[in-house]
Amino acid sequence: MDSDIQTPAQFLRVGQRQVIHLICLLMAISTHRALANTNRPKLPSRKLILKRRHIREQLLHDLSNGGQCRELIRMSEQAFKKLCTILQQVCGLRATQCMSIEEHVARFLHIVGNDFRNRFVSWLYRRSKSTTSRCFHRVLRAIISLESHYIQQPKCDVVQKEIQEKKRFYPYFKNCIGAIDRTHVHVKVPNKDAPRYHGRKGYPTINVLAACRYYLVDAGLPHTNTLMAPYRGVRYHLKEYFARAPENAKELFNLRHASLRNAIERAFGVLKRRFPIIRSTQEPFYSCETQSDIFLACCILHNFLLEEDRDKNLEDEVLQEMLNEPREEMRHNIRETSESNAVVERMRNLIANQMWTDYLPNRNHEINMSM
Repeated sequence: MDSDIQTPAQFLRVGQRQVIHLICLLMAISTHRALANTNRPKLPSRKLILKRRHIREQLLHDLSNGGQCRELIRMSEQAFKKLCTILQQVCGLRATQCMSIEEHVARFLHIVGNDFRNRFVSWLYRRSKSTTSRCFHRVLRAIISLESHYIQQPKCDVVQKEIQEKKRFYPYFKNCIGAIDRTHVHVKVPNKDAPRYHGRKGYPTINVLAACRYYLVDAGLPHTNTLMAPYRGVRYHLKEYFARAPENAKELFNLRHASLRNAIERAFGVLKRRFPIIRSTQEPFYSCETQSDIFLACCILHNFLLEEDRDKNLEDEVLQEMLNEPREEMRHNIRETSESNAVVERMRNLIANQMWTDYLPNRNHEINMSM
């Protein structure tokens, strides 16, 4: 029993050990809290939140009232406001607690209309990257839901007015209902799938096949019962006829064929100039499936703008690039060539043509995009 009795020195040593353990525990807790505070993102102050909100409000105000709406998001102020209304009332796009409908749509149009990356648009609107991504896909789904409103199949039971009223086209093309061509769109795919998407461009692409009003094809496709190709080995492109008029029946046919089929090439030109995100040669930020949806959404927006905000200057720029001649020289040559006298008028009148596309290999439905 006497051995169990502790001396004052033993009591002192036990107390010291307990104090040391307590100090170590407090130091461990303090270190843990310090590390947690270091890894925890700092919440913005109220002053910073208000500053960011002011920047966004100023951006949207300048967009609607600054006179540069078409340059920034490829449409006028009136068209932008109407698009926001349609997406809200028809497609069910809703504002969130912190983001208006207008900001949703403006951010989407900044990306597709300028080929901006998410990180830049996130900085521009002072939002997080995840918020920008959710906003983009939310608007993308809403626009695609408008497909039945702005993408319609042509009626093939009557001769098109553009053919019926022109002797140079009727009755030679009376049964034509579309012009077919294709364009390559850069896509991002896993490395193991890249060989299946590689083509003449040298990088992965999907081949978008489109048809625009008349089923005329270029020499790259065969001449069949359903596809009408031009004469091979004979002048074909419009610019080849500006300096010298057709000299025989085959050249005359090819000129008239080209003046109709040209609508599909011009449709691609206007579409890609309006929405650079689908013409970029840089590797896309989005997946192959999303890139296919983006192309469809751009076609829908293109048709919407033809009704609400047709851009004649853009169409003229595309036409001039295709002809690849100075404007004054082109006019001079047209006056000297009787057969080409109505070419430019014809090309301008065909801007209302209809286009529909097949997405390969990801999509197998048709799209009708007005030109």
